[in-house]
Amino acid sequence: MCVKVKSIQHKGLRQFYEDTSKLPAAHIIRIRNILTRLEFAQSLDDIGTPGSRLHPLSGNLKGFYAGNVSGNWRIIFRFEDGHVYDVNYLDYH
Repeated sequence: MCVKVKSIQHKGLRQFYEDTSKLPAAHIIRIRNILTRLEFAQSLDDIGTPGSRLHPLSGNLKGFYAGNVSGNWRIIFRFEDGHVYDVNYLDYH
């Protein structure tokens, strides 16, 4: 697991660096780009890029941010004190 990312919920994401077969092939490049930004981010500004549609969540996911992967699929995470926590890959719509 990367230094900045402290916890990952989705099993496929945890294994991502070793084996990408647990994730849809069409999403691999986008997931890799998002995880790389999370790994090196010093602030939320480092994570959000054009097209990522980074946004804060509300309701049960208040405190989380989401980045677009494809369609309804998102990578969500919490960002606190320069670290990333509880990274997950899901369709929350």
